[in-house]
Amino acid sequence: MTAAPDAARPVRVLALSGSVRPDSSNTALVQALGPLASPGVSVEVYGSLAGLPHFDPGLDREGDPLPAAVASFRARLRDADAVVISTPEYAYGMPGVLKNALDWTVSSGAFAGKPTGAISASPNHLGGERAHASLVLTLTALAARVVEDASFTVPFVRTKLNAEGAPETNLAAALRAALDALARAAREC
Repeated sequence: MTAAPDAARPVRVLALSGSVRPDSSNTALVQALGPLASPGVSVEVYGSLAGLPHFDPGLDREGDPLPAAVASFRARLRDADAVVISTPEYAYGMPGVLKNALDWTVSSGAFAGKPTGAISASPNHLGGERAHASLVLTLTALAARVVEDASFTVPFVRTKLNAEGAPETNLAAALRAALDALARAAREC
């Protein structure tokens, strides 16, 4: 018999933006998550993707020390109960800086079984659907547990954020629902 999920267990969510631009809509989305989180859910925004070195499998050999930025990134992933990633679309895919970060996790198994939400936001009507598909494909390769209720695209994102970068009512509700879905999935693990 499987034990019921512990609804009171605190859940730590690590949020990543696939953009390194300070004024990015995707960065605004992940920064909005903390205030939208339900009680018992905390959100840490990881803002150091640009500080990760270019992925080199030669630097990722067992017994060799990892670059400090990579070791820190992996530790934060390992310590998180769930992950949410919001990415823009560049040239029909996710930005290289995000793909680079995900590549650094391959040998660590950091995403294996981890509840993960995949969001793509774009100023156009497609909402970055190709980047979203690319992100989900990569997360699947990493054995992440992609949570459908925490994964969606956001078309016309600039019309859904106010001047301070806060999401409008419907988008805020979707982000809150995504966090709740991730928390439920994490508590079931």
